[in-house]
Amino acid sequence: MKLLFKQRVFSWFDSYDIYDEDGTPVYTVRGQLAWGHCLKIFDASGREVGTVKERVLTFLPKFELYLGAQYLGCIQKEFTFFKPKYHIDCNGWRIDGDFFEWEYSIIGADGGQVATISKEVFHWADTYVINVKRPQDALCVLMFVLAVDAEKCSRN
Repeated sequence: MKLLFKQRVFSWFDSYDIYDEDGTPVYTVRGQLAWGHCLKIFDASGREVGTVKERVLTFLPKFELYLGAQYLGCIQKEFTFFKPKYHIDCNGWRIDGDFFEWEYSIIGADGGQVATISKEVFHWADTYVINVKRPQDALCVLMFVLAVDAEKCSRN
């Protein structure tokens, strides 16, 4: 399954549109006024399906993930020098990035690839192509991409 993740250019808060391979909107993400990033994910019918919420006052960036109202787990940036890495405490996955932070791989507990994320350059706003092996993992992968993008925005 392939998703196209586009940040809206002119918006007061973080907001994104996520499309499938055919250009059909699958998810909409809207930021909310909060201490730290708080991103609400809505499906195509407008129903809230997930939340990515930044924990503030932590040594390294950390985000809580919710499926609906149910707490799923956390994603936290690991201390590294050259390539970014993120630990996910809920399903045994990890995220490895390249030096420029344009390419990421999500690796499963079994060592197999869950998804790849590629940042497209030369766009006005952040744009990513997300390739997910299993469609049922798409929402979780999207939450991880949102957390990584929010962490990068906080740094800049």
